[in-house]
Amino acid sequence: MQPTTSRIQSIDILRGLVMILMALDHTRDFYSNITFDPLDLTKTNTALFFTRWITHFCAPIFIFLAGTSAFLYLNKGKTKKQAAQFLWTRGLWLIFIEVVVVGFAWSFDITYSYIGLQVIWAIGCSMIFLSILMFLKPIYIGLIGIAIIVGHNALDNIHAESFGKLKIVWAILHEQQFFEYSKNRFIGIFYPIIPWIGVMAAGFWFGTLYKLETMRRKKILIRLGFVCLLLFIIIRYKNTYGDLNLWLYQDSWDKTILAFINCTKYPPSLLFLLMTLSGAFFALAFLENIQNKITQVIMVYGKVPFFYYILHIFLINTSATLGTFLLKSFGDNTHIDWGFGLIGVYTAWILIVIALYYPCYWFMQVKQRRKDWWLSYL
Repeated sequence: MQPTTSRIQSIDILRGLVMILMALDHTRDFYSNITFDPLDLTKTNTALFFTRWITHFCAPIFIFLAGTSAFLYLNKGKTKKQAAQFLWTRGLWLIFIEVVVVGFAWSFDITYSYIGLQVIWAIGCSMIFLSILMFLKPIYIGLIGIAIIVGHNALDNIHAESFGKLKIVWAILHEQQFFEYSKNRFIGIFYPIIPWIGVMAAGFWFGTLYKLETMRRKKILIRLGFVCLLLFIIIRYKNTYGDLNLWLYQDSWDKTILAFINCTKYPPSLLFLLMTLSGAFFALAFLENIQNKITQVIMVYGKVPFFYYILHIFLINTSATLGTFLLKSFGDNTHIDWGFGLIGVYTAWILIVIALYYPCYWFMQVKQRRKDWWLSYL
């Protein structure tokens, strides 16, 4: 048996890759001059589509690995009661951070006229759910998670409007919605929680693989990847269940492929999760024995993901705001609109990720040197 008392490098590397990719999506949000949905096949191009699509892997992998990390935390000498208490309190903490800190970082609006419930909210809710399940055996937690992932699309035809005044409850559970809760004050539910709590629960059971020997685990990971990918292709081709966004033949073969892989993220469909998590299993198998200077750099981001997440939103928004101000202050009348094409977006993304390295490296060292209880919440 492989001990689980130390960090699993392959998980940190994959988490780091996810954080880096995530910054691409958010950089595009602030820096792009594109005014339409990059996944809209009637308007997009292949490069723009994949710039958005590749970042779809971030949230599912990160939340799945958060469940795995919870299992590894339990196996570091913690009791189930201690693990449940930690997950419960950290979940509440993350929901608070989503509303108060992340919400401000996105908008710099001190009045909080708009509250967006996004990925940190989903992680927080999933941790609270997992804390309740913590006293079950891992296999039962995992099976509950898989049942939620597989079955939740049966709820697709139930809509928030049918619940009247309680429609926000259903939106929180399973339907992306926007509400005006008072005059000129809005709340946007981007991440309905039902699918995500299943993803984290499945990730918790997945953590048991890290008690196995490396070669045996690697074989299982590759098989899991192929099974999920094959299920995705078969179910997606049938076009009957597993995603609200049915695929249609397009006027060219490449657009048809884009339509086939363009699955629903809000909330994440069964097919969306099969597609993205299959990539996670392949990546974890490949990264099992990879150690070099590049992975050492990537791991820095993966070891302090929460710190990185908060910091990167502030940095992206601040730099974009400053850029807009400078362009409007010193640019000529023909260049007063903010925004860049993909080359500009990718350049800004690379610079932002590089700028975040040393702050993340510093905080990683702080967490390695010190064992203060509050650091586990960051």
